[in-house]
Amino acid sequence: MQIRTLSTLECTKILTANRVGHLACTKDGQPYIVPFYYAHADNHLYAFSMPGKKIDWMRSNPLVSVQVDEHGTDRGWRSVIANGRYEELPDRIGHKLQRDHAWSVLSRHSDWWEPGALKPAASPELERLPPVFFRIFIAEVSGREAIES
Repeated sequence: MQIRTLSTLECTKILTANRVGHLACTKDGQPYIVPFYYAHADNHLYAFSMPGKKIDWMRSNPLVSVQVDEHGTDRGWRSVIANGRYEELPDRIGHKLQRDHAWSVLSRHSDWWEPGALKPAASPELERLPPVFFRIFIAEVSGREAIES
């Protein structure tokens, strides 16, 4: 097995080609990681979610990491880490262009809304709250690839 570092362009292509990543955030020194659906464009990862733990935590500490991986044949794999900053796109004046752009990027994929709109046994109060559109500005990206020798 050989391990090699991926170029920034290779990392960007992996982020663009995939739709599911693992979002890591922290609050009060406690890490939290959760799978999430996203769409990549213009150095951002766009997503939306119903209000909950990850939104609360990212509002508290906007510094996040996202990990995306691909599994190859045999034991091969590629993995990308994007470090960045959570940016909420609220439904109010001053954010309309960014929110419309997020909607446009996300809607290029079929059923883009479903994963972010579903929560297990949500309380009636949460069900009445609007979804939260957000993006993650990618400040730094790195990646590795394992190739079967």
